[in-house]
Amino acid sequence: MKTIRTSRRGFLRTAAGAAAATTVRLPAGTRRQSGRPAERIRIATIGLGQQGFADTRAALLDPEVELAGIADLYAGRRQRAAEEFGDGVIRTADYRELLERREVDAVIVATSDHWHAPICIQALQSGKDVYCEKPMVHSLREGREVLEARQRTDRILQVGSQRTSSPLYRRARRLIGEGAIGPVLLIEAWYRRSSTNGAWQYVVPPDASPRTVDWERFLGPAPRRPFDADRFFRWRNYWDYGTAIAGDLFVHLLTAVHYLCDSRGPVRVAAQGGLRHWKDGREVPDVMLGLYEYPAADRHPPFNVSLRVNFADTVEGSGMRIVGSEGVIELGRRLTLVRRPREQDIRPSISTFPEAMQRSLLEAAEGTGAAEVVESEQTTHFEAPAGPGGTALHMASFLEAVRTRSPVVQDAAFGFRAAAPALLANDSYLERRTLGWDPDSMTVQQP
Repeated sequence: MKTIRTSRRGFLRTAAGAAAATTVRLPAGTRRQSGRPAERIRIATIGLGQQGFADTRAALLDPEVELAGIADLYAGRRQRAAEEFGDGVIRTADYRELLERREVDAVIVATSDHWHAPICIQALQSGKDVYCEKPMVHSLREGREVLEARQRTDRILQVGSQRTSSPLYRRARRLIGEGAIGPVLLIEAWYRRSSTNGAWQYVVPPDASPRTVDWERFLGPAPRRPFDADRFFRWRNYWDYGTAIAGDLFVHLLTAVHYLCDSRGPVRVAAQGGLRHWKDGREVPDVMLGLYEYPAADRHPPFNVSLRVNFADTVEGSGMRIVGSEGVIELGRRLTLVRRPREQDIRPSISTFPEAMQRSLLEAAEGTGAAEVVESEQTTHFEAPAGPGGTALHMASFLEAVRTRSPVVQDAAFGFRAAAPALLANDSYLERRTLGWDPDSMTVQQP
């Protein structure tokens, strides 16, 4: 067994791209002109929940990034933004004020899911580059609308599922492409959660009320209803605003699958689940299982994917096993490659035959190796380098694309191809049937 550690230089290349090392720094305050990005990037964040703050902090790790403004519907978060980022940052409840500002180059969209597509489309139309939290859309209908808006405007849109920027997942993708485990046959992936925060039972601030929360603006395209603090601060628990386990967590796993295998997506989706433990008024399940069938493509053979998420486990964590014909890659806090050639010894399977027949078969197998046991399995570990985490690495990829106008891995098409099978899992769960999907045309099909 051996362990391989990625070098610090390799880590920096992963974080910002090789081009960043040779970029000419422009004077502070230089703005983008004639559609070509300057080195200094002014961002605005729309939605300052846990992920919105994390994304903003990650962007500000870049010394040439400046926070121009934030938008959030809760007054307490606007106050917290002033405490952390300074009084000079524009703070508003209306995100449109930020989109109207010419000095804003790019926006981070970290709102509730039902606002992702509308804000992304408006931001693109306003000439902004967009970092959109996953899932990119709340409904399948919105996918085509976002794709068309990005194509019309030719702005950059990157979806915020961090694994495509992870050194471990990049290493795994390379190993799979090199045939280290043979053709992929099966992928198993999971999330296990045991905390209230992990189960979306977030703390509701004691001052939550129609006075501190812009409730009508939050509802937006959702059905009208009286103010409900739980629905605002725990929106993931409700179908009108969130996309449940599938949209929050399956989409991460599907993003990784598509990236690792260079796949466009599955053709059949089936899901089961239920509300087993967190019976706190939520509408969505806290346990969910998903099965996905991936067809043969020019980039990979056919394979199957099994996903599971449990919000009432005894431990926290996530993982993935990519099973190939010649070995297995396990992904968690580190990457483990296990190569295990198939057993060649025929003796166990012929032991119930008559002795004369056994002797005859063994003699025929002499020289072919079929009567011998192959070497034991070979295990190699790959450790991620110390340094910024997945959010920072993924944000660095986005910022580099803003500067260089280079393509991103998780563009709008990739984001929709990851979101759609997740949303279809919700439909399968609710409708209790298997659903079909065409990953090339990105349309629903008969299963």
